[in-house]
Amino acid sequence: MIPEGELKRFLGEKPGEMRAVIYARVSSHEQRKDGNLERQIERLRNYCSAKGYRVVEVITDIASGLNEDRKGLQRLFPIIEKRQADIVVVEFKDRLTRFGLDYLRRYFESHGVEMEVVEEAEKGYVEELIEDFVSIVMSFAARIYGKRSQKFRKIKNAVEEVVSNVD
Repeated sequence: MIPEGELKRFLGEKPGEMRAVIYARVSSHEQRKDGNLERQIERLRNYCSAKGYRVVEVITDIASGLNEDRKGLQRLFPIIEKRQADIVVVEFKDRLTRFGLDYLRRYFESHGVEMEVVEEAEKGYVEELIEDFVSIVMSFAARIYGKRSQKFRKIKNAVEEVVSNVD
C-alpha cells in the first residue's frame, strides 16, 4: 500500500541511488596473501564511488570460479531474492563464475537486480579456451586427488608447462 519510493525515503535512501553489492574472488589463499583480493575490492569500491553507487555489501570468495558452492556466492542469492541491492558489481566476468554467467545475469534481472562487469576486456578465443581448459583440468584433478596430493601437483605442473609453451 505504501509506494516503494516512500519506503526508500523513510529508510534514508536518496531517490535514484543505486545500492551496490561488490563481489570479489581470488582462486587461492596465495593470491589473497599477495593482496590481490584487497586490491580488487579497493578498485571496485573506487568504481562504485565514481558511479555514485552506495555499497551495501562486499562479498568475497577464495575458491575456483568452477566451484558453484562458494560461501560468498551463496550469500549473494538471498540479497538478490530480497531485493536488498540494485546492482552487483564484479571486476571481470570470470570472477562471478567461469561458466554460465548469462544464466546468473538473467536470474539477477528476474529479481530486478543488474550485473555490472567493470573490465570487459575481450580476450582472444584461444586465450579464453586455454584458461577454461586449465580451470577444468585443475578443478577435476583437485577433486580426484586432493589439492595437497603429489599427483595433483604433478598434473598442475604439467598443465602449467603446456600452457606456458602455447604462449
